[in-house]
Amino acid sequence: MSPFADRLLRFLTEFPLPAAPLPDAVVARSPYREPGPRALLTEFAHRYYSGPQPRVALLGINPGRLGNGRTGVAFTDPVALADSCGIASGLPRHREISSQFIYEVIAALGGPAAFYQDFFLGSLYPLVLLRQERNYNYYDAPALTKALTPAIHLSLQKQVLEVGLHRHVAVCLGRRNGEFLTRFNKELQLFDQIHILDHPRYLMQYRRRDLPAHVARYAAVLQAARTAA
Repeated sequence: MSPFADRLLRFLTEFPLPAAPLPDAVVARSPYREPGPRALLTEFAHRYYSGPQPRVALLGINPGRLGNGRTGVAFTDPVALADSCGIASGLPRHREISSQFIYEVIAALGGPAAFYQDFFLGSLYPLVLLRQERNYNYYDAPALTKALTPAIHLSLQKQVLEVGLHRHVAVCLGRRNGEFLTRFNKELQLFDQIHILDHPRYLMQYRRRDLPAHVARYAAVLQAARTAA
């Protein structure tokens, strides 16, 4: 079996852009086709996703422009990439709040080397979505959701069947995102069980004073999934 890194890189770099314009003037962008993010993703994947084993999926919504959109790595801003993962980028040291939360959780689970041997951080839809140059979610408009549903189905199928994700359990980041993943999973029958957690951005914006408790909650759910795998 080929390394998880090679399978992931193939999926992300080859995932197609929309063939037709998206509703509401939304634009899809693939950071993995841009030289800078692609090089950083490649270095990250070969360092942290080297083994062939499947991973437990943590699936967000779709990438944002300031974290994954710059580094090519899900939920990883330039600061986390350099300070936690040891990969210098030369990018401005801009923090992205979802990344800050996720790397608190990663630290609680033993750090990046241990974490990424068991878990995969990704998204239902792997491309950055922008409207008027601002981040946009695939579910923010019904017409957009309808237009992207076939691509989201393709993304989920490829991540599970080709990249290699454990099928007994997945973890979904975001309550609204979880509603859609639950619906898509009923149609595709990919995961036996889905745990839905509050999205890191929501927790950092509205529940930050209880941050240690939320990190502990994440860590407990992920540790249970790791043990079951």
